Amino acid sequence: MKKTKFTESQIIGILKEQEHGKKMIDICREHGISQATFYQWKSKYSGMDVNQLKRVKELEAELAQYKKIVAEQTLHITVLKDIVEKKL
Repeated sequence: MKKTKFTESQIIGILKEQEHGKKMIDICREHGISQATFYQWKSKYSGMDVNQLKRVKELEAELAQYKKIVAEQTLHITVLKDIVEKKL
């Protein structure tokens, strides 16, 4: 996956320029991005604030930890069930 040269807070700033009445074509030309990139950013970050974006990232990280814990517990349960079945 290609790494973008803009941070997420910069992307939100660019999107806010359009909300303040600047034309999308001018924004794309000024920042050196394509219209497709602009619309992708808009679909992903539209209406977000920098604080909201940070909170979403924190929640995603927390969710990833929980998913890892569930996967480990499921593995342990499966192993224990196999052991019990072999003993019987």
